[in-house]
Amino acid sequence: MVSSEVSLAGTPAASPLGYFSWTSGQLARDPYYILVVIYIFFPYFSGSVVGDPVYGQALIGYLNAVSGAFLALTVPFLGAIADKQGRRKPWIAGTVAFMGIGACLLWLIKPNADASTLWFGFGLLLLINIAFAYSEVFHNAMLPAITPANRAGLVSGVAFALGNLGGVSLMVFVLYAFALPGIQDWSFLPELPWWGIDQSANEQDRIVGPIAGIWMLLFTLPLLLFTPDTPTSGLSLKAAARSGLRDVLETLSQLRHYANVARYLLARMLFNDGMVGVLVFGGVYAAGTFNWDTISLLIFGLCTSVSAMIGAYLGGQLDDRLGSLVTLKVAVLMTCIILLGLVSIQQDQIGFYWTVSTEPLGSFPYMNTTAELVYFCTNQIFALFFVTALSASRTLMAKICPPEKATQFFGLYGLSGSVTAFLAPLLVATTTQWFDSQRVGFASLVLLILIGAAMLFLVSETRVSVAPARSKA
Repeated sequence: MVSSEVSLAGTPAASPLGYFSWTSGQLARDPYYILVVIYIFFPYFSGSVVGDPVYGQALIGYLNAVSGAFLALTVPFLGAIADKQGRRKPWIAGTVAFMGIGACLLWLIKPNADASTLWFGFGLLLLINIAFAYSEVFHNAMLPAITPANRAGLVSGVAFALGNLGGVSLMVFVLYAFALPGIQDWSFLPELPWWGIDQSANEQDRIVGPIAGIWMLLFTLPLLLFTPDTPTSGLSLKAAARSGLRDVLETLSQLRHYANVARYLLARMLFNDGMVGVLVFGGVYAAGTFNWDTISLLIFGLCTSVSAMIGAYLGGQLDDRLGSLVTLKVAVLMTCIILLGLVSIQQDQIGFYWTVSTEPLGSFPYMNTTAELVYFCTNQIFALFFVTALSASRTLMAKICPPEKATQFFGLYGLSGSVTAFLAPLLVATTTQWFDSQRVGFASLVLLILIGAAMLFLVSETRVSVAPARSKA
């Protein structure tokens, strides 16, 4: 499963079967994030389990803040151990197995929960968040060694598109089989929800955990079976930990040489954290502002994922035409502007100023007021630019890091997406509570995106060489 082409790491690249099977890792993982974190389970947890949307949003913020802080303390060391031991797939298999089982257990978290169930759910979601981030780091770290240097953007974009395709497929299934039957009398729907799902007990919300977990376990298999792994180094866990730690410290001591990469990673820490925060809290904000139910959130998520698929394709085209850095600057700045548009919308107001009617505009029972439709459409535009930014940021990293250290730098790249993952949730949680306002809490994410976008103007799209070895004299 090795081709004659050279990878980003300077080694023989995998065959097309190998590197396209790598994209199945994102196909497996992203639907969990789309269904559970963004659109269905987190809003359900915030509203129906906690019972108070404002306190629920704050609690979700603290959940993400705690997991982000824990990741900041552990990811560098865990990544270094995996890097020194060589193989990535055992780590991926372990984290995915944990996430799959944990996602299935989300079924047990019932509405109007007592304290023990509430904190069980909080703890379970916290642990899955941590495992998800670990899995993402190990998965991304495989990219430099398996992908031909001239196809990294294509493979990266395909992975994002497949991840959203998986999310769309599962959302359509949940709508058809569980959320809409018994609610709508459309002729193509089943008369009753499948599998005896009880909508009065919010089982149509809770079922997304097991569905996403089983999907994750199944679609990780192509990666595990067909994508070649880095050969094992033979180092023991203890030896790998010592060697990996030394390497991390040496790279950090040479930051002056890698200043361009360091500026980019610092910028990404901020704008990525802010943009992901918009996705995490966008559904929570809509559920609290417009009282959207599960079906509304599913339709919202379904359409947003389709927009993200389009964005992944168009973003790749822009990347090829304009370059990764220019594409990334445009995409990040646009997400900042669009977020201001989102928070300007209330049930009877758009643009912070214009008052609109709250009367339905048609007979369609979901998202049928002026403000809801404007919020819906604005979010679709956000999704286009968000996924463009994700794809361009991964491709830019491939272009500016030294090929000889591509794996190590992609590990730092993964860390930059998680080391400050507590900032956006903590910012939203604290501002939501201080001002007792979902609107202010959601709007606070503008600060992170704007600062990160400004820092991109200090980055150049030039590859850095490996720093000279430090003298031991």
